[in-house]
Amino acid sequence: MQKLTPFFISCLLVFGVAACDNASKTSESAPGNPNETPQAPTAQTTQASQQDAQSEVRRKQANSDIRAREQRNNTTGGDTDRAKGDLASEVRSKLEVNIPKSQLTVDATDNGTVTVGGTVSNQQELAKIERLAKQIKGVKTVVIKATVAPPKS
Repeated sequence: MQKLTPFFISCLLVFGVAACDNASKTSESAPGNPNETPQAPTAQTTQASQQDAQSEVRRKQANSDIRAREQRNNTTGGDTDRAKGDLASEVRSKLEVNIPKSQLTVDATDNGTVTVGGTVSNQQELAKIERLAKQIKGVKTVVIKATVAPPKS
């Protein structure tokens, strides 16, 4: 059993690294990474994303998640040097709740640069991205590759 324990731990670590390497998305139909050329979403997809993001349960969940991560990082002293997975996930949560009709993908680097790609419904939503992303501790630079693409009917 003692020889199996390190094997299981290493398998979990390898799986964790592979699973955490995906870009964070605000919806299932968002592009796979911020550098992909976005497609205009269908009206049905936009409606489903908006209903999910605006549900009270989802808002509470996202806000609770952000608060918990902030508290954890403040406690461990890592509030300025954040893991790229934490940055991407927190920015994604913030955008998902505040720009509900979007289909965005968020990626982050270790130096605090966050790249956001995908589509939003209008120019006002596009303008919100940088302001919202910079509200997350550890975000230093925001690269916006998102475009305005009103839903197709």
